[in-house]
Amino acid sequence: MKRTLYLKLVGGYLIFILLSFLAVTFFTYETTYKHLEQQEASNLYREASAISNSYGVNYYSHSLTRNEFQLQLSTLSNYSEAVIWIMDTKGNVNLDSSNTSIAGKHIENFDIFDFGNKYYQIGNFYNSFSEDTLTVYKTITVNYKVRGYILIHKPIADIINTANILTAISYQTLGLIALAGFLVFGFFTFIIYLPVRKLTKTASAYAQGDFSVTADVHSNDELGYLAASINYMATELHTLEDDQRKFISNVSHDFRSPLTSIKGYVEAMLDGTIPLEMQEKYLNIILFETERLNKLTKSLLELNQFGSRGIMLDATNFDINQTIKTTVQTFEGVCVEKHLFFDLTLTGEKLMVHADYGKIQQILYNLIDNAIKFSHNNATIYIETTTKNEKVFVSIKDTGIGIPKDSMNKIWERFYKSDLSRGKDKKGTGLGLAIVKDIINAHNENINCISTEGVGTEFIFTLPLVED
Repeated sequence: MKRTLYLKLVGGYLIFILLSFLAVTFFTYETTYKHLEQQEASNLYREASAISNSYGVNYYSHSLTRNEFQLQLSTLSNYSEAVIWIMDTKGNVNLDSSNTSIAGKHIENFDIFDFGNKYYQIGNFYNSFSEDTLTVYKTITVNYKVRGYILIHKPIADIINTANILTAISYQTLGLIALAGFLVFGFFTFIIYLPVRKLTKTASAYAQGDFSVTADVHSNDELGYLAASINYMATELHTLEDDQRKFISNVSHDFRSPLTSIKGYVEAMLDGTIPLEMQEKYLNIILFETERLNKLTKSLLELNQFGSRGIMLDATNFDINQTIKTTVQTFEGVCVEKHLFFDLTLTGEKLMVHADYGKIQQILYNLIDNAIKFSHNNATIYIETTTKNEKVFVSIKDTGIGIPKDSMNKIWERFYKSDLSRGKDKKGTGLGLAIVKDIINAHNENINCISTEGVGTEFIFTLPLVED
């Protein structure tokens, strides 16, 4: 399986780290250097303003001697670690805080307007220094007349060193962030990516029809819930596949058996194996098998109609007690044959419900038919109606062979027949209870089954009660 998602995540992480280092290298260093440059220039300008206001004016007003001014400049120069000049307007250096031979030197091409609209510049100041220097100027004004300038020179090497130190700290911080990001990425790999990869492999196996693979993710979060849902889906799909094969097998068997009987009897009558005087008997058998095929086909069409567009109900108000009595009468012949009896316990003379009369009659017929099939001779079938909480409860109970526990959850499946019923019910299609369940669901009602093997079975379903 291609690890495209993981490679994208790794690539994204590496690109993030690379861009972060580039940002620190270019943006952070440049921003830090500019900030330090402006801050240092601002500090020197405030110092130059103080010198101009405190000493410069006094010097040009002759209230401060040259030596006194020189001493003050030397002191300030040592404090600020900078070189301080006093220049006249013609470019001559009158005083130098470092006491070097520069004092009295004329600066060629000096023009105060070279500073532009800023109060500082960076360079060697007309080739006066061997390295780049930050130079800040301030005018000395006496009686509203510019008498000279205070120039403070400081090498920018100190600013560059400070910027490099701060940038190195940024690199260290970024390295810690990268390490933390790597740890988070590793945590993400084990907590998120690997479970997602397991889910992807499991889904791929399901797409190829292999439902034996399970998503081995047991975390108590959305991924764990998704894995449980996928595993449940696989179980249901596997069960559905088995049910589909079983459905086809059952349909094929239920159609093949009567068709084989019909074909065999017809061939026997045609080739004279069955004499003419016995053909009526076998024609009745053929008629019985044909009716069985017709019943099976009708049930299949009905179930297909239920599944494709639902059950269309024609709900009316009718007496469920009378409907039960009418349905019971249709089984009079078979009950006489098997010596079966009905015990009806019906609430009230009339018990009105709101439902589809034909569909409810079909439910009663299927449930009573099952009770008769699986009851022993000389047994009693109990039918009871009760009311509770605006619901009518209809109970149909027999004392027959019962249903095994392992079959209770499967009796509503199409074509399902328990092992006990297969030998007892030769005529059943295995579709009756599936039809009953669909009709009850269409009415938004409930049906339950209570059964004990060898004791009997009871079906209870509900219908909405209609008050008189």
